[in-house]
Amino acid sequence: MKFTISWLKDYLDTDCTNQEIGDTLTAIGLELEGIIDPNAQYEHFTICTVIDVKKHPEADRLNICQVTIDDDKIYQIICGAPNVALGMKAVLALPGTYIPGTDMMLQKGKIRGVDSQGMMCSERELCLSDEHDGIISLPDNVSVGQSYAAYRVQQGLASDVVFDIAITPNRGDCLGVYGIARDLAAKGIGKLKIPNIIHHQGSFSSPLQWVIDKDMQQQDNKACPYVIGRYFKNVENRPSPQWMKDRLEAVGLRSISALVDITNYVMLAIGRPLHVFDADTLSGDKMTIHFANDGDTVIALDGKKYTLDHDMTVISDDNAIHSLAGVMGGEVSGCQDNT
Repeated sequence: MKFTISWLKDYLDTDCTNQEIGDTLTAIGLELEGIIDPNAQYEHFTICTVIDVKKHPEADRLNICQVTIDDDKIYQIICGAPNVALGMKAVLALPGTYIPGTDMMLQKGKIRGVDSQGMMCSERELCLSDEHDGIISLPDNVSVGQSYAAYRVQQGLASDVVFDIAITPNRGDCLGVYGIARDLAAKGIGKLKIPNIIHHQGSFSSPLQWVIDKDMQQQDNKACPYVIGRYFKNVENRPSPQWMKDRLEAVGLRSISALVDITNYVMLAIGRPLHVFDADTLSGDKMTIHFANDGDTVIALDGKKYTLDHDMTVISDDNAIHSLAGVMGGEVSGCQDNT
């Protein structure tokens, strides 16, 4: 389970240091596996300025660039980025630097017969995003020669420390940040903040009803004690706000879209698995939670086809299974970018 210190402090009022919080987590049985500074991996990347650009004689799409990180040393970099330009500020990696986005140690080399003494990095090479069509372009007033890590701290970028803890099977209550905050508060290192949840009264009756199958009810409701669903109309799926993207990506989840990100965010915040269905893809007027039949199949959101057995809890409409309950939704009814 991973969470950021800022996320924890949404629910815990504390002045304790990160190390004190980490030690307390281990003391209460939530073993600390690491405290991760997301900027530490950028210590060996340096901000440079491009002082010369000319075409590579043996490659139309490559440029021979001269860059500097101070007034004395000049490095020759072969660069294929379409946005490289004279005077731009970029992020330089020199030989011996580990590139996280490609999982490689950078070496000196020749590209089409010309020496290259490093590389200017894209966002994908630094695991900042999937963008790789061009190199990172920094503001003109940035200080050349400083580490990229120091620059990010100055700008307040991804400076949120991440805690990584081990969760034992009996501590499902701590698979959400709120549950962790509650335990820490009980230990006495802070005061629990109760979320101010605003109730929104529905304005229409849901056309979908949620039903727990009778066979499942006979199992003393252990597989599904209760289910809650909410129906929304006239929703346009868009990218999530940047703060939500940053928080999800900090703990290892890729931002997909607002509707999907919201479900992941709530799951991590309060430990409640959620799934959003595209109502236009569903058949009938009810969604039923039940045990699968041996041999049932479902194509999940990861594109893989799964064969199920009777011990598995699923969610179905009138025609098909659309979710492995609490695990993964189905491909057919999943929300896409154009939902």
